[in-house]
Amino acid sequence: MSWLFGSSNTEKAAAPAEAAPAEKPKPCCVCKPEKTARDDCMLFSKTDDPTQECKTTIEQYKACMNGFGFKV
Repeated sequence: MSWLFGSSNTEKAAAPAEAAPAEKPKPCCVCKPEKTARDDCMLFSKTDDPTQECKTTIEQYKACMNGFGFKV
């Protein structure tokens, strides 16, 4: 009876559901622990060059973001 109500094409309704999983997450929503560790290291560093002291945490954050397709 779907022809009676004009909903004969069911493929259009299924298409948006397939596109949703392919969407990329927002950068603010991924790698939160790595971001917190990086920020804490940079903010509370006692050295003259925090980027050198926090190099490993910065690299971990970059690797995590890169895993989600973000270039940092």
